[in-house]
Amino acid sequence: MDHIRAILFDKDGTLFDFQATWGAWAGQMIADLAGADRDLHDALAQTLAYDPLRRRFHAHSMVIAGTSEEVAERIAPLLPDGGGGVAALTARMARAAAHAPLAEAVPLRPLLSQLRNAGYRLGVATNDNESVARQHLAGQSDLFDFICGFDSGHGGKPAPGMLLAFAAECGLAPESVLMVGDSRHDLDAGRAAGMATLAVLTGVATEADLAPHADAVRPDIGHLPGYLRPDASWAPRPAAQ
Repeated sequence: MDHIRAILFDKDGTLFDFQATWGAWAGQMIADLAGADRDLHDALAQTLAYDPLRRRFHAHSMVIAGTSEEVAERIAPLLPDGGGGVAALTARMARAAAHAPLAEAVPLRPLLSQLRNAGYRLGVATNDNESVARQHLAGQSDLFDFICGFDSGHGGKPAPGMLLAFAAECGLAPESVLMVGDSRHDLDAGRAAGMATLAVLTGVATEADLAPHADAVRPDIGHLPGYLRPDASWAPRPAAQ
């Protein structure tokens, strides 16, 4: 992987363990939306493919890779008065998501610092709102060159717009960038952009789900140093220009 000069991460399921972060959050969000209406609670859980007893999403849930706007569009028809409309419902979910109980997939600052010190440019491309992503990554924002959401003007994944914007920001050809993600949306976007792709298993998808769409699969992003430079001492090298 000597040709890789920059790494672009998905956020949820990649930097943060998906079920540990969003399972509990979703249960509370559904409860808040449904109130005392048990039928509405069950309808929301079913629509989002969410198991309220286990507080986990099923593998086929559209929440895993969809944008918050797409989630709002799906559940708005179930809510009284459409939840105030898709825009209002999207904003409501974004405000709640900003306070989700984040569970890092691995300790992020040590890993990201190691990658940064080795000369890699780093970015995040998420189907979450950019504002929420920036709040979630506030403790590591100094290590990223680029943080982009579906609402940042480049579209959402699996389209490659965010990914190509990162490559342009770094002044690199797409083939010099590694896209790292936990869903097929991430990997399909990477391939559409002409980037190398690495799948991780800290989301909901299995290795069997992701392997056909990735150049490689690893358990989590902690395996990145060994994947990128397996025989290196990880001494700093000149940063990508």
